[in-house]
Amino acid sequence: VFMPGPTSLPLLAERQDELTKCAYCPKLCRATCVVSEALPREALIPGSKMKSAFEAVRDGSLDAEQAEQAWGCSNCFRCREACDHRNPVTETLNDARADYVAQGLAPGAVQAVLDRQEALEVEHSAAVAALAETPGVRADAETALLLGCRYARTFPEEARAAIRLAVALAGPVRLIDACCGAWQRSAGAPAAAVAARARVTSLVAGQRLLVSDPRCALELRDTGATSLVELAARHPARFSKLPSNGEPVRYHDSCALGRGLGLYDEPRQLLARVSGAAPLELETEREHARCSGGGGILPVSMPTVAKAAGQRLADEHARLGGGILVTGCASSLSQLRRTGADAVDLITLLESALSPTANSSKHG
Repeated sequence: VFMPGPTSLPLLAERQDELTKCAYCPKLCRATCVVSEALPREALIPGSKMKSAFEAVRDGSLDAEQAEQAWGCSNCFRCREACDHRNPVTETLNDARADYVAQGLAPGAVQAVLDRQEALEVEHSAAVAALAETPGVRADAETALLLGCRYARTFPEEARAAIRLAVALAGPVRLIDACCGAWQRSAGAPAAAVAARARVTSLVAGQRLLVSDPRCALELRDTGATSLVELAARHPARFSKLPSNGEPVRYHDSCALGRGLGLYDEPRQLLARVSGAAPLELETEREHARCSGGGGILPVSMPTVAKAAGQRLADEHARLGGGILVTGCASSLSQLRRTGADAVDLITLLESALSPTANSSKHG
């Protein structure tokens, strides 16, 4: 019988069923984790990370080294696909992080980011303000668009392409100056994540909400938010075939867009339309696609591991013949470009393939 120990870990104590399943499992998910691929330690396979959290609640034993294991997760959901119980490892480890943060046991780099939340919000607001000059952005628009922190701050050109695509397919948009809360949740700050979500919903105020970053779309899924990929998939006739230089086009299923939102066929159908042929695949695809290592605040908590995960994906692409590697989220785009891979954002590619009549078509 699972009996919580004396340590005050309230969120983990509510995860008794999830923790018990992993603690007594033969660890069939061990080959799914990009973290344990990069650092081949038994302590970093999904089941062991869950067992560590299980023991922390059961025995009350807790130290910084044990707590650090919870941050050895990219929030990719890949281990869930290998689990007969579809155990929510990502969500449970995020709860573990929150409890460990409350105990003062966050990794130093993660705590430094949490301490900079206000500064990051100021930087984000400045980035959104600069993007508000893009044609089609209007303060009185009936459709709201949330770009996501990474797009707004790190990839302004891709963000502008997302705005242009949204305007072409849905009419004028109003940019939402807020964060969805996804990074705060993975950093172990659930209260900040809830507050961020609440700010988004208050700013949208019942309007239609489009979301560029799939991690944000996943965070806001229960609010009725629509990802730009979903919107584009409803209007395939708006896109034309792009000129080709003969380079192969390969598709990478990003974790949030694929395993998170369940969008597998839609990106491939859109890519086939704009490239003239079905995209090539990586060695693992769809539910079993390899993570780039960019999610779950892994580049902050374990930067060497995150870099190795991105490099492994880029090397696989090169080994299969290279060409253009299309991905559907800013985190993966960042990871792949750091390796030197010719990585292209899916939304940017779709925006460049809009037919000349798209802007005059009926918005939907």
